[in-house]
Amino acid sequence: MLADLNEVFQIANEKKIAIGAFNVVNFEHIQAILEAAEKLNMPTILAFAQTHEENDIAYLEEMGPVMVLMAKRAKVPVVVHLDHGVDLDYIEKALKLGFTSMMFDGSSLPYDENVKMTQKAVALAKKYGVTIEAEIGKMAGITLNNEGITENRKSDRSMYTDPAEAKDFVEKTGVDCLAASFGTVHGEYFAEPNLDFALVKELSEQTGVPIVMHGGSGVSHEDYKKVIANGVRKINYYTYMDKAGGDAVSKQGPYKMFSDAAKVGRIAMEKDVESAMRCFVNMDE
Repeated sequence: MLADLNEVFQIANEKKIAIGAFNVVNFEHIQAILEAAEKLNMPTILAFAQTHEENDIAYLEEMGPVMVLMAKRAKVPVVVHLDHGVDLDYIEKALKLGFTSMMFDGSSLPYDENVKMTQKAVALAKKYGVTIEAEIGKMAGITLNNEGITENRKSDRSMYTDPAEAKDFVEKTGVDCLAASFGTVHGEYFAEPNLDFALVKELSEQTGVPIVMHGGSGVSHEDYKKVIANGVRKINYYTYMDKAGGDAVSKQGPYKMFSDAAKVGRIAMEKDVESAMRCFVNMDE
């Protein structure tokens, strides 16, 4: 069933768990995510990032309607979310397609400009009656291509999200949740992440809104549980799901038929997603 982000946040807050937000660029991703969610009877989030279209990986006008349709058919609450939207016209295009949540990412802008643009994004979200996520602080890593390969540069602590600034930002913009920088990177990890758990707790307490963890793939289950205990309620996850599918196809191939390879990849991704979801909701086997 199609759901709003605040609806699943209510479940997450009551149970002190996190909801997985999984980026999708093809139908096999959607299948893998929803099958895992229905198996565990837990809500989930299907996300599409503006960068997918900018990099000619997938297209909003093609993927969006399929995401909304599959969310409506699902047996569990499913949020359809635009991830890392940087252009308000592009974000509105997603909302017109039926997306129930949006993220405006102004983290690369000067602070005052981020506040100003996020306020405009909040007004847009209210116009469509959807929830809105925003971001302050800068995350390490540069995603290079669809394989999720990342240059893993050690984060400067000064680049992490400042709690006082986060509090001011939420008060001035009225966002529903906040993506923050506390030691994760986008893409694939080539060194063990060093997360600042105390900072997560302070951000949660200062802002009073759910904290979102970007760069969630590749983090240990122990670290997932620690950030969730300290206030993270949404975890973005993509690279290692996609990698699980690619690895399975590589190991079990070669295949003459794409449909055979796609099935193998989908099954492997479903297993990876299920493992992540179990951890996020404290259902580890």
